[in-house]
Amino acid sequence: MNLEDYTVLDLTWLLPGPYGTMLLADMGAEVIKIEEPTRGDYARWLEPQVEPTDSGALFHSVNRNKKSVTLDLKSDAGHDAFLELVAEADVVFEQFRPGVVDRLGIGYKDLKEVNDEIVYCSLSGYGQDGPYRDRVGHDINYVGLSGLLGETVSKDGTFPAVPAYQIGDKAGGMFSAFMIVSALLNREAGNGGQYLDVSMTDVVTSFSTGQSWRAFMPEAIPESERSPAAMEAPCYHVYRTKDDKYVSIAPREEKFWEQLLKELDREDLMEYQFATGEDAEYASEELQSEFETRTRDEWEEYLSEEAMFAPVNEFDEVFEHPQLRAREMVGEMDVGDGETFSYVGFPAKSSSEIDDMRTPAPEFGEHTDEVLSRVLSEERLAELKEDDVV
Repeated sequence: MNLEDYTVLDLTWLLPGPYGTMLLADMGAEVIKIEEPTRGDYARWLEPQVEPTDSGALFHSVNRNKKSVTLDLKSDAGHDAFLELVAEADVVFEQFRPGVVDRLGIGYKDLKEVNDEIVYCSLSGYGQDGPYRDRVGHDINYVGLSGLLGETVSKDGTFPAVPAYQIGDKAGGMFSAFMIVSALLNREAGNGGQYLDVSMTDVVTSFSTGQSWRAFMPEAIPESERSPAAMEAPCYHVYRTKDDKYVSIAPREEKFWEQLLKELDREDLMEYQFATGEDAEYASEELQSEFETRTRDEWEEYLSEEAMFAPVNEFDEVFEHPQLRAREMVGEMDVGDGETFSYVGFPAKSSSEIDDMRTPAPEFGEHTDEVLSRVLSEERLAELKEDDVV
């Protein structure tokens, strides 16, 4: 599994696109971030900063294994230099609002004239068409429109609960990477380049597949079966432990529910697996009283692998957990002056090596000379510097 023969020109910033291009970079692709010369990727300047670098922790987290080139795409000289890079590239991945790349003269039709084999991916909140095409938005808007926010409710079911993490951003970036690799495979089959239109709203709507079937049923589903609170049955719940930490249980299959209750010596609760209303409240309170008798770590040692149980970790515990360590889901790289930064690893394993910890996130414009010298003469590059194009 190696993309080392492919070059990706990355015109994305903050979280969605950079997460997707980092996955491509982890798989070996040469990912070149094209950054505006005065500020670059906004995430560079968000606190907290990673010393001794010029960039913030968020930027470092999603930009490893990449190169950085500063280039003013609004200038004629910068635009022309970009087209020179496109002629030698395989992928262009942009995250502007719909229509912006066309105004800059770097839309798919423009670049196809330079390189008809180019794979061009546009990632946006709502997609390149439809009535919301030009609407601004952020993650909560996409999750809300898709129906998933309405499924994420407070325990009493009265108010949608805002997720503490960016679902649409991560999903959009990941799905874009999937589409890009698919398009490259299609190109290898002799079918040429193509244009990819990825909407974060569409992707999270696809994530609703496990619940949204209700909308297609010929008869209305009873509210008790429709409610997300049904996912909080006594057998699918979070319980507080003696040390004020939490554990999760999920024995939705009868044999695993029976196993858990046997180990808790509470087989009297067998009939309450999917209880609702007062019965659910009773069973949950009884289980809560059991889990309060031991600490979270004691439960980890006490319960068997068949109890369908797991600890609820804080982030500072996640990457010390033996399961995540065994899966090599955290790694460190030197970021200068002997300082290191920890990265979350690539989320899959392969019999073909994935070298996901090659280089830390690039310094601002670190590779400008290296990359542009491939397509520009020393004289042209000097002119771009003199005119503040790079």
